[in-house]
Amino acid sequence: MTLTTVLSLLRKLLDVSIVWIIFYYILKRIRTNVKMVLIFKGVLFIVVIKILSDLLDLTTVGLLLEYVIQWGPIALIIIFQPEIRMVLEHLGKTQLLGRHKVLTVDQREKIVYEIIQACDYMKKYRIGALIVIERDISLQDYIDKSKKLYADISSDLLIAIFFKNNPLHDGGTIIQGDQITSAGAVFPVSTDTNISKQLGTRHRAALGISSETDCIAIVVSEETGRLSIAINNELHYNLTNEKARVMLLDELRPKKEVVIDDEEEEREEENLDEELD
Repeated sequence: MTLTTVLSLLRKLLDVSIVWIIFYYILKRIRTNVKMVLIFKGVLFIVVIKILSDLLDLTTVGLLLEYVIQWGPIALIIIFQPEIRMVLEHLGKTQLLGRHKVLTVDQREKIVYEIIQACDYMKKYRIGALIVIERDISLQDYIDKSKKLYADISSDLLIAIFFKNNPLHDGGTIIQGDQITSAGAVFPVSTDTNISKQLGTRHRAALGISSETDCIAIVVSEETGRLSIAINNELHYNLTNEKARVMLLDELRPKKEVVIDDEEEEREEENLDEELD
């Protein structure tokens, strides 16, 4: 096998891989968007009818479908304009290094401790809250339209923000790194028809922002006092304080840290064995 053949094979593999990645990403977006699911079914229906019309030699139907297929892509671009813009913004907002990855273990534990303390208080007194923690995908667009704070995280400040007489209590609070960046943020509400009708606006907003970004959205229900966390468009409902704490620590933990910690533990064990010998 020559070098030219190998390079040609690699180019073909790369070409197919890129196409599959694009299709995977499109299908992933379709799965979480009700409008796109309906349009996808409509397109699939038109393709099936077109195949049947060709097989049965249905001239009129075939001619009409040819016009639909010819002008369909332009119509889809117009219909999907908000979704296309959202996908492009999603790609543009992705950061190579997330803010949470620079946090130390002590900082992460302090952040989670303060959040859980605030949530525990708000659960008892039925104070509604929506706290969103930024990760790899920037939330700057929502920060720009909200009230800037740039304050250190504390349970007292979080409780004060969501206190019923506070003008900012209806919106969401955004956390970047170890700071409360803004309050009163307005997030997109999920339109998923499978969501329980018992869930309020805060839960739908948490699912909405977690479907568009990789953030962690923490919700305290004003009606029931239950604590929930939304990640990747999935709502973990009615969590205990301990389960919420473990989940937050796990989600905020950088991926690379697992490998580093394992290597450090192995070195410590080797050094301990040498000292014992």
